Amino acid sequence: MADWTFAGIEEEIHEAAILKVELNDFGDPSYLRGLRALLQAYDEDDKLSETGRLAARHDLQSTLIKRLRSQQQLRESSAELDSYEIRRPIFITGLVRTGSTALHYLMGQDPNLQPLSHWLAENPIPRPPRDTWESHPNFKRTEKRLHALYSQDRSREAMHFMDASLPEECGHLIAQNFTDDRYIVSTTLPSYAAWYENNDHPETYERHRDLVRLIGSSARDRRWLLKYPVHLRQLPSLLAVYPDACVVQTHRNPATVLRSYTNMVASYRSIFEDDLDREAIAHELLESWAGAADRGVAARSNPGGGQFIDVEFGDFLADPMGTVRRIYSAFDHDLSTEGECALQAWQEANPQGAHGAHNYRKEQFYLSDGEVHERFASYYRHFGLEYDEK
Repeated sequence: MADWTFAGIEEEIHEAAILKVELNDFGDPSYLRGLRALLQAYDEDDKLSETGRLAARHDLQSTLIKRLRSQQQLRESSAELDSYEIRRPIFITGLVRTGSTALHYLMGQDPNLQPLSHWLAENPIPRPPRDTWESHPNFKRTEKRLHALYSQDRSREAMHFMDASLPEECGHLIAQNFTDDRYIVSTTLPSYAAWYENNDHPETYERHRDLVRLIGSSARDRRWLLKYPVHLRQLPSLLAVYPDACVVQTHRNPATVLRSYTNMVASYRSIFEDDLDREAIAHELLESWAGAADRGVAARSNPGGGQFIDVEFGDFLADPMGTVRRIYSAFDHDLSTEGECALQAWQEANPQGAHGAHNYRKEQFYLSDGEVHERFASYYRHFGLEYDEK
């Protein structure tokens, strides 16, 4: 093993990032809380393989580079962005594996909404004209990274298909404060998870808002569409920064959700860890996402009128366009003729399973449906959910 510690490289990765891009303004230093919690956890929990240690170190430095670059963009555009108010953005959230990505991709075809495109999420800049994307160096970098990810394991494409031009989750933006699920998806980090999952992070959503304004500054008249299951953990912080947010919460049987997600997390952890314990991963994810569901319920105990709408996975699967219309009606958004044609065309070209089937065996999950249902009892009660135990 290398003779360095993560806590010991904090200054070094900052200096390397500065040297790489010849910038030195990281912005609000609140990001250091998340970074230091993460560095300490990498040392204390110590589950990384040698390859994983190097990959984690590279990822930390890469995130600092992205923060430097986007901070420069924010500084250069500060006068213009101060007058940009994001009004009634639509956020899709809910438990993982509940159809939120399919819903996001479908709604993202609406020309009257602006989603967060993958390549711009990774490296935020004011959104350039669509016909210039493929030639942009940042777009090419995102394409190359996704190609490498899927080349390592083709099954990941069926688990969660991504493309540089398609709508992407908000994880890249909130990772700039080192407060994101990606770290506990890729590595076993119980000490970081305890800090991250059980605390509010309003400063992360302030950064998120600034980056969203930066990206959307060339299309201020278009309503924002954003999505991330992880927002379920942080609804109080999200609503503090976006008080008029319109929130779509997606639902599906948690037992089905966690079986699928356990397999997905095991796949990603295999990049960073040598010895995977699927049973431990299953129990970890049960507590993590039941806790997220509980936090979401608590945040909705006094909901504002018309600020939330719930979408059941089966209902969306049975009638995707009807689900979109119901969301639009609830949040006062018109579906134009052009928009309806675009959504219909996407739906016809991208049926369920278009990128392969996500196959996994139920016996790899290690938890009974009854155990899952018991842990999610308050979530079930709050939303009046009933699922067969099969």
